[in-house]
Amino acid sequence: MTEKFEVGNVVKGKITGIQPYGAFVALDENTQGLVHISEVTHGFVKDINEHVKVGDEVNVKILSIDEGAGKIGLSIRATEEAPEKPVQRTAKPKKRPAQAQPANAESPQGFNTLKDKLEEWIEQSNFN
Repeated sequence: MTEKFEVGNVVKGKITGIQPYGAFVALDENTQGLVHISEVTHGFVKDINEHVKVGDEVNVKILSIDEGAGKIGLSIRATEEAPEKPVQRTAKPKKRPAQAQPANAESPQGFNTLKDKLEEWIEQSNFN
C-alpha cells in the first residue's frame, strides 16, 4: 500500500470526497488518505466545503500511515506557511485604583464599621 509513501513526505493528491469531518484525497490510483477538518487550513474551519471541493488538486503532507487499518493521515495546512500573528493592539487601559477613604472619615449612615462594632462588643462583654 505505502511502498512509495512515507511519513513527512509532501505529495500532490486529488480530493475525491468530502465529509463533515474531513476530505478524502487520492494519492494515486490505489491509495487514498484523509485530511481531517483540523488539518485543512490554519485557524478554525466551520464548514470544510468553504475550503475544498471534490476534484481540487492539493498538496498534502503525510502525517501518519496505519498499514493494519489501511489509513493514511494527511494535512493540507502543514504544507502552507502559518499566517503571521495579528499585530497587538495598544495596551488595554489600566484600571484606576479605588479611591481610598481617609481613616478618620465617618462611615455612611446605616453602616457600622467593624471597628465601631468591635468597641461595642467589648463594652457589652465588660458588663457581663
